[in-house]
Amino acid sequence: MIGMEAYHMRRSELAMKSEAEMLEVIRGQSYLTLAMCKDDKPYMVTLNYAFDPRQNCFYFHCARGGRKIDTLSANPFVCGQVIEDLGYVEGECEYGYRSVMFEGRVTFLDDLSERRRALEAMIESYEHHPEKAKKQLIQQSSLEKVCIGRIQVLSMSGKESLPKKK
Repeated sequence: MIGMEAYHMRRSELAMKSEAEMLEVIRGQSYLTLAMCKDDKPYMVTLNYAFDPRQNCFYFHCARGGRKIDTLSANPFVCGQVIEDLGYVEGECEYGYRSVMFEGRVTFLDDLSERRRALEAMIESYEHHPEKAKKQLIQQSSLEKVCIGRIQVLSMSGKESLPKKK
């Protein structure tokens, strides 16, 4: 666990032992689920993301308005999860997975060069030909319009239940 303090993992034998294992899960998936709260009302969304391990943060893009923006503006603290689905194990009543849970704080990027870096990271995460896509998709006008959120990770833990080999 990185930065986690309040709760211990009940099934400690399922805990991921290293940050490298958690990064492998984060890098290998396409979306995360993000929970937030405003006025004691929970709200959850699914987002595509890019993760920057040097800055220990996730980036996502979104519309400039709406419930997500309103909620995060009122309370920037979030909890999120990235899950790798390893599937059901037939005849064993087991399900394989690896998951990373994190707590963080969201800010929205105002600096255009930061927005560019975040968009480039997202394109590099998904495109087979990122250089071509960057030239096509990242223009000055789009940088001025796009809303980019940054989730600064405050704590992170990983858990896994790997299917037994037969």
